[in-house]
Amino acid sequence: MVDIFPSEGKNGNGMSLAIVDAREWQNLLDLRTGKKVQDEKAQTVMLRSILKKHPYPGDVDILSNQWVTDTALDLIGAYDPQLVCVVYAHQYFASRYTPISEERRIAMIENVFAEIERFINESGHTPVIVGSGDMVKLAGEIDLSKVDGLAISSHWSARYAGLHRASARDLDYVSSNPAIERVVRRDEWISLFPGTSCQADRIPEYLLVAREGWTFVTTGTPMRKSLRIPGESFRIPLSTTLGEAATITEIRALIHANLGNEKIALIIVEGVGIHDFPIPYTPCGNKADWHYYEPGDGLYLTISTGTHQVFAHPSGYEYHDENDAKREYPFSGYFLDIPQHTLASDSPGKSIAVGNHSMFVHTIFGADICLECFARNLYNQGCLGVIHRFK
Repeated sequence: MVDIFPSEGKNGNGMSLAIVDAREWQNLLDLRTGKKVQDEKAQTVMLRSILKKHPYPGDVDILSNQWVTDTALDLIGAYDPQLVCVVYAHQYFASRYTPISEERRIAMIENVFAEIERFINESGHTPVIVGSGDMVKLAGEIDLSKVDGLAISSHWSARYAGLHRASARDLDYVSSNPAIERVVRRDEWISLFPGTSCQADRIPEYLLVAREGWTFVTTGTPMRKSLRIPGESFRIPLSTTLGEAATITEIRALIHANLGNEKIALIIVEGVGIHDFPIPYTPCGNKADWHYYEPGDGLYLTISTGTHQVFAHPSGYEYHDENDAKREYPFSGYFLDIPQHTLASDSPGKSIAVGNHSMFVHTIFGADICLECFARNLYNQGCLGVIHRFK
């Protein structure tokens, strides 16, 4: 069992520097407190320059993945890292929230793999490429807005919702709904991941699991309507020449075992699964029994830590109880702290992380230097650079 969150409520590496770039201006801030700071170290000057050079085009802009490649290559040229973590997410956001034809969706997948090929050829890093899973057309919505208790889902999840303080009428409704695959009690869910660190009081009394193609309408449902959602992903594609990983919990060990001999790039491709993966791969387990990871923090953290992290931010938990004026890390979304024992933070050499999935890049991997889009609900607010360690 690995507890990835510091018990003291602060990043064990000391102050992390955040640079918010809104095109017209930049601010330097303490990542934990959000307070303005001043810093003129060489790494800070370098990161500010790269941020200024590469304004973010937007989550659903076709140039978004090119931005990832260009920015990552510039950062590699300036910092020479041993380990690189890269996230390409444009095709996920565009498929989920914009009306596109099947031909356009296939073209997006071809585009992202062309960017990956360019990145590999120009960086010289040995790739470990992971697809987050297939996307399917929305079949329908399960309305939980009228339950007596409290139903919660989130915009990271389509398959799962939490049910709190359920009445007998609520349980009868969800148990008889043909679009709901199963209703899981809290103790059943916890027992699926023995030895996994969790706070039982944060886990909903019941986890509702939708059938493929269906999603929930609840408190926390995103304002933007999904047109495609993550499909069944009990196995996801893994492409690398470094060796095999039977499950996503083994990817971290595979990378660490080869870092002494190779420069390696972990590349996560969102919205692409076994059905559409265009290059040779091996299927990699992404499940425990009936549970599989959707493209959210659980999947990312499990890959990064090598241990199941389904309860770091459990599906359907009452996240609103953790939002108050005293909370820290104002630029890190629902993360209350920066996880430790992650892929790059436990690696001895230099590391960077770059991607167009806001919030995850600087929280999940623990890289020395992180650069990501700063977007919320597809609204482009610029870029965010974070320095966790000065080397």
